[in-house]
Amino acid sequence: MAVRTQNEQVVTNRIIRQALSFDEVSLVPGSVTIDPALVDISTEIGSLHLDVPFLAAAMDGVVDVNFAVQYGKLGGLAVLNLDGLNTRYEDPASIIERICKASKDEVNSVLRQAYQEPVKEELIEKRIKEIKKQGVQIAVSTVPGRALQRLDIAQQAGADLFVVQGTVTTARHVSPTGKVVSFEEICEKAKIPVVVGNCVSYQAAIELMECGIDGILVGVGPGAACTTRNVLGVGVPQITATLDVARARDDYYRRTGKYVAVITDGGMRVGGDIAKAMAAGADAVMLGSPFAAAAESASKGYNWGMATPDPLLPRGTRIHVGVKTMLKQLIFGPAEVDDGSQNLAGALRAAIGICGARNIKEFHQVEMVFAPSIRSEGKLYQQIQGVGMGN
Repeated sequence: MAVRTQNEQVVTNRIIRQALSFDEVSLVPGSVTIDPALVDISTEIGSLHLDVPFLAAAMDGVVDVNFAVQYGKLGGLAVLNLDGLNTRYEDPASIIERICKASKDEVNSVLRQAYQEPVKEELIEKRIKEIKKQGVQIAVSTVPGRALQRLDIAQQAGADLFVVQGTVTTARHVSPTGKVVSFEEICEKAKIPVVVGNCVSYQAAIELMECGIDGILVGVGPGAACTTRNVLGVGVPQITATLDVARARDDYYRRTGKYVAVITDGGMRVGGDIAKAMAAGADAVMLGSPFAAAAESASKGYNWGMATPDPLLPRGTRIHVGVKTMLKQLIFGPAEVDDGSQNLAGALRAAIGICGARNIKEFHQVEMVFAPSIRSEGKLYQQIQGVGMGN
């Protein structure tokens, strides 16, 4: 018989449990505080070391060759979409400009047409080499169905991380064609770390980890440009999803000795969101729209989802975020605004230190409370004046 907590309700013969998002929880300060200068925010994904634990999402409005190079020089890692415009067109900038200039009524048609151009293997190799020539690390992302085909190309061109990413990805997939991607085979052939996603549950995460992956992406539908939760009705709020997948990571590590990095993907707007994701168990986060607002982004202020090319279901939409900052200021400050959207690295260091931890893994152990009024308590004047947490 199922056991119910006070936050669960029985609907017919099923149990619905409460799931939490960023705005419903808060972190409890530690009994000892640590100077942010002593806090280490570096992380590892397999053998890959990252000084900055924020991955730039594989979205065409965010990552092109120039963005990947500029962010890499700051110690970050950008993910290039191998199914995107950079590998379909010799001159992707002109196509991106057309998408950004399209009216609201015509943009979906423009997007559909832009992604009908086939991906060219020679452009996959060319883009990776253009980035690596500048001496920075680069990750690449592909849909599961093309992963084996593109792994060798990506590795030979010099990619540092291989991401296999779908709206929802599981180790067990049933198809009438009988052709199902083998993550075990991908991991066996890979000479670089492999990250797979996205998932939101303990069981799906455990089964993916059993395949030999080095990192797992957490999140279905939380991104600002994603419409999956509306179109398909699926998804789990990011705090609960991260907690569940992190629990799978910890159980798998205790049993096998292999540590699989948890990467919370999407739904984070400000430093506080990132800190909560990390405290919930993430080793890194993947950001889209915050990077789209950087002056170095491919679109200069626009973003649209990776799933946009679907010819039948529009699971993404173009959003305008505007150009708000330079990459360096976004990551390292100084912050010139009061809404938590700049100096993300500094905010994470401060949050970790305030909670009494010295690094990300220690931060996983801090206390978190259910606090649905945390963003509104005492903030009436900010809300009225549209400043700070009232933005």
